[in-house]
Amino acid sequence: MAAMTQERQAALLAYCKLEEFSDDPATMALLDGFRQAAEGYLSGAGIAQPTDGPRLAMYDLAVNAIVLDFWDHRDLKEPTGQVAENTS
Repeated sequence: MAAMTQERQAALLAYCKLEEFSDDPATMALLDGFRQAAEGYLSGAGIAQPTDGPRLAMYDLAVNAIVLDFWDHRDLKEPTGQVAENTS
């Protein structure tokens, strides 16, 4: 996977509404890891990154959406007391 360009980074930060974290190395490393995971997920589904054109824009949008989902659920924990065994 290619390194994230400054332009791509700015677009990802804008999509996630995280521009204020652009100077925070820890947040940027986390977002880059999320981006790599999203690209790996798409690759595993048989979706290769296009080189240019409208398909690249759609690919970037899909990656952005997955990264935002990862960001929104980064502290999500499994519910422990809400799961019961099905006795049927």
